[in-house]
Amino acid sequence: MKFALFNGQRRIAEPSLSGNCPMCGAATIAKCGENRIWHWAHKGKQKCDPWWENETEWHRNWKSHFPTDWQEVPHRDDDGEKHIADVKTDQGWAIEFQHSYIKPEERQSREAFYGDMAWVVDGLRRKNDLRQFVDAVKDGIRVCERPLVVVVHPLDCRLVDEWSTSRVPVFFDFGDKIHPHGLWLLIQMRLDSSAYIVPVGNDDFITWHRKGNFNPQPLIDKLVLFEQSRKQKTRAHFVSQKMPWRIPRRSRRRF
Repeated sequence: MKFALFNGQRRIAEPSLSGNCPMCGAATIAKCGENRIWHWAHKGKQKCDPWWENETEWHRNWKSHFPTDWQEVPHRDDDGEKHIADVKTDQGWAIEFQHSYIKPEERQSREAFYGDMAWVVDGLRRKNDLRQFVDAVKDGIRVCERPLVVVVHPLDCRLVDEWSTSRVPVFFDFGDKIHPHGLWLLIQMRLDSSAYIVPVGNDDFITWHRKGNFNPQPLIDKLVLFEQSRKQKTRAHFVSQKMPWRIPRRSRRRF
């Protein structure tokens, strides 16, 4: 964890400091080695939040784009369950930065727990994900150019397949490997299981949250209307076509 309580105040890890976990209150010690980023750890093997994963430099860089009082905020639901959100904005949005693999059951539990939340997924963790994603976008159907919207199928990309059933906004982070914008928004809404992919700027994503106007719904509504229009056109085209075959008449002959 990045922050612990030292004399009742949130502090980042520094050599020789000891503090307390803001989640469970247990004793923590500062880990300030040379091979890993400086962080706080519980004494012993205690882990108060089962959803917590080891923090990487990628996590830390993303968190640093937001105010410190938004970072690592404990969140409690009506039943008393408590977890630490990577970032929780002043508008109540939880942002989870996911580097390691997460089981579908845990992902669904987090989405249900936080409600208003967004995922930012490290798209460079596995070496094949970048290549598969690039190929899926290249071979996908371009719905429009401005903004760029591409239809891809989960079977063409493992990363899309793993996240295509998420019920909250999912952003894949490929840095500048594909597009200078950095992030790609995944929207799954098609009946044939294919999904929409939209490039989004890192700065736009951060500004949306910092200014309190993060709302992907207008884009989703636009795509819903497009999908409905596409289905209507497909249905009308099918109905307008003449049957290429004749239905055989039932024979009255008895054997």
